[in-house]
Amino acid sequence: MRSSRRIDDCIERLCQKGCAQVWGDIDALERGESLPETEGLSDGERQRVLRELKAVMRVYKDRCRLD
Repeated sequence: MRSSRRIDDCIERLCQKGCAQVWGDIDALERGESLPETEGLSDGERQRVLRELKAVMRVYKDRCRLD
């Protein structure tokens, strides 16, 4: 599978977990942790997943809070 397709699939699986979990996953990825959804991805691919997740969550920042 192409790298970009694997990344897109990973992001989709992560986003299906809901806002609170995605914020937690972003924190985990920032700490360098691996997630089940990111297994098999290179470090660069995981960084791309992290950047994409942050971009997605910026769109929802006012509607998706962890208060």
